[in-house]
Amino acid sequence: MKFDVFIKKLITSKKPLLAVLIDPDKFNPQLITLANKTKVSCFLVGGSQLEKGDINKTVKAIKKVSTIPVIIFPGDETQLSKYADGLLLLSLLSGRNPDYLIGKHITAAPIIKKMQLPHLPTAYILINGGTVSQTQKVTNTQPLNPKNQMLIINTCLAAEQLGFKAIYLEAGSGASYSISAQLIKKIKKNILIPIIVGGGITSAKKTKQLLNSGANMLVVGNILEKNVYLLTEINNCL
Repeated sequence: MKFDVFIKKLITSKKPLLAVLIDPDKFNPQLITLANKTKVSCFLVGGSQLEKGDINKTVKAIKKVSTIPVIIFPGDETQLSKYADGLLLLSLLSGRNPDYLIGKHITAAPIIKKMQLPHLPTAYILINGGTVSQTQKVTNTQPLNPKNQMLIINTCLAAEQLGFKAIYLEAGSGASYSISAQLIKKIKKNILIPIIVGGGITSAKKTKQLLNSGANMLVVGNILEKNVYLLTEINNCL
């Protein structure tokens, strides 16, 4: 039920929601405590490739101290947890690696069914953010060029026509710059499904630039690993 309420909020909110991305390899309980005092709408838990982190332990640790929905943001089919409130079921439409388009989903499908894990089919679109992202390395795919706006818009349009329920525009973890408000506005004019934007949102100033872009949710992650208190500054913009 918590996941259903979150999805309804994602679709209907007049202002962008705020999500905090938690990498289990770099889990910081202090960040969860701080998020409880802000307008954070959900935690996204996952990483491109986990080394020592544990999805189940991370989800349970968050739930011990917070009632904010915990949603899996999986790097692959091993990053699933029955303790989560839901799952962004990602398909990497910006790339042409069949494993990340459908292959890993086939492996994950019976696990998701057994866990009865609520999920949102989400088109994951990687856009060049000025650095070589971990997603790019792990998936062996190339990001889309932000200058080729027509290709990005048409990819989003195809995702909607294929039945995806949300778009995740990703500049990549540690991106030098975020996806532009201008591009998000153009995409928003062409599709009706929610748009989630992550990567390169590293300051209150950048957050303000995206507030009226048409994005349904902004995701902040990598920068909070360096400075958790930036979350308060970003929150004050909303």
